[in-house]
Amino acid sequence: MLKFGIHDFINAQPILASLREMGEWIKLDIYSGTPARLAEQLNEGKLDFAMIPAIEYLRQANTLRLLPGISIASRNQVGTVLLVSKYPLKAIQSLAVDNRSRTSVALLKLMFKDDFLPNLKWVDCDPNPEKMLQEHDAALIIGDPALGFNKEGATIYDLSEEWYQRTGKTFVHAVIAAREGVEIGERIVEIFRIAKQEGLMKIETIARTQARKTGLPETLLIDYLKNKIRYNLGAEELDGLSYFQSICQSVGLIEKKFPFEFVLDEGTN
Repeated sequence: MLKFGIHDFINAQPILASLREMGEWIKLDIYSGTPARLAEQLNEGKLDFAMIPAIEYLRQANTLRLLPGISIASRNQVGTVLLVSKYPLKAIQSLAVDNRSRTSVALLKLMFKDDFLPNLKWVDCDPNPEKMLQEHDAALIIGDPALGFNKEGATIYDLSEEWYQRTGKTFVHAVIAAREGVEIGERIVEIFRIAKQEGLMKIETIARTQARKTGLPETLLIDYLKNKIRYNLGAEELDGLSYFQSICQSVGLIEKKFPFEFVLDEGTN
């Protein structure tokens, strides 16, 4: 039975909830964890395929193959990748980083590398926004804790919005990738296509469930899942991912550009 890893952030729920509803017939062992940890487990061979941060895929694209048709992406404002600063960017001396998704850290460095002090102190922290901002000048807040977050007197930068305004391209946060040598056939691709399709038809139900769990407003979650997150991996998403790959290589965040390869040797869905 194939081992599949997926994070349990709210943005993955349309896919994750659908997979779980399908039951045992899909013949998958489903594991959850932070995006960064899932990438490590995939690299260690503990998972066969997983939803991982885009930057981790790009670093190992020569040994990984993409599952077609699915990603976690955004075009313009997303609300879950935020730089929150108590001071002007040039005055920040310590930056708290929630590094559960390394793509967000890479995006932050790309967007604001010329605005930060050269000796800026980057500090890995647990995902507690209030504590991060109590102890540091600014914080990178990602995922569910960022939804609806506000801090009086602070300036908030939505990194997806910054990316779109500067590049005009979709930003891909995460992809599903399989290890080299793992057989991912048409059956698995079809299961995930159906899971995505069914999940998108149940956004209101998923939002209601997540609102009860998190205390976040249901209307906020519906807007987030329907209008902020994109779940395709089509031409626009691949174009954005390719552009991100080029920029990451130019500044040394990845060593080399590799062509994107797919589990069924096909491109987009």
